Amino acid sequence: MLFNLHTHTNFCDGSHHPEEYIREAIRRDFKVIGFSGHAPVPFENKFAIKNESQLNEYCNTILELKEKYKDQIEVYLALEFDYIPGITNAFKPVIEKHNLDYSIGGIHLVKTENDLWFIDGPFNEKYENGLRDLFNGDIKKAVGTYFTQINEMITNEKPDIIAHFDKIKMHNRRRFFNEEESWYRNLVRETLDHIQESDTIVEINTRGVYRKRSESFFPSEWIVKLLKEKRIRITINSDAHKPEEVSLLLKNARKMAKECGYREVFVFSNKGFVPVGI
Repeated sequence: MLFNLHTHTNFCDGSHHPEEYIREAIRRDFKVIGFSGHAPVPFENKFAIKNESQLNEYCNTILELKEKYKDQIEVYLALEFDYIPGITNAFKPVIEKHNLDYSIGGIHLVKTENDLWFIDGPFNEKYENGLRDLFNGDIKKAVGTYFTQINEMITNEKPDIIAHFDKIKMHNRRRFFNEEESWYRNLVRETLDHIQESDTIVEINTRGVYRKRSESFFPSEWIVKLLKEKRIRITINSDAHKPEEVSLLLKNARKMAKECGYREVFVFSNKGFVPVGI
């Protein structure tokens, strides 16, 4: 069964109107597509839905398309929420107000005492400069802060899906740390314990690989093996920002999940999250 629950359109930092993604998904014989625009954040930026008015327009558009295409594909309404302690708004009131089908939680900006460290985007320099200026080059402290923020998000906001779990590695490129180091693996395991306790779903996100910004999916294969050991549910998404990205490397990610021991992944339906075979 083909599906994608992590999709960005021109309402945020995606390229096209939502209908173009639906048409591409139908052409690819998808059964489900979920839209997850970046929820508004209370500061100037270039990636999120801008304000409440635009958020209302986004939600209404997805609901109209859901009705229009109901005989061809299941369409669902969601948001990808940024969690920045003390800055971003609580998830639940937005979820309830707009009657979202599900929520995705992600960390793109890591909060420090003095500023925000942007770990995403196309440019290594922002990652490097933030590590130097905000953490005095202390990579253990920087990465630890990232995972602490994920842990807080899981506890405080309880998103349905965790986005790109180990995105902190994207601009690292094995320069400042490697994933075999015990301190890094301990941080990962601690966060997986939080996920296991909360019964949150973790996505395997293919975007870093097809955009050539990461050598491996988010999360890495060794982490997917730990997810399986802990019986943590997974889903597989492309994090599409263009219609043609809806299906990219999903088959590869399913193959990896299967090699790690998974025989099913979770998709959203009118009954909530349900398992489907790989």
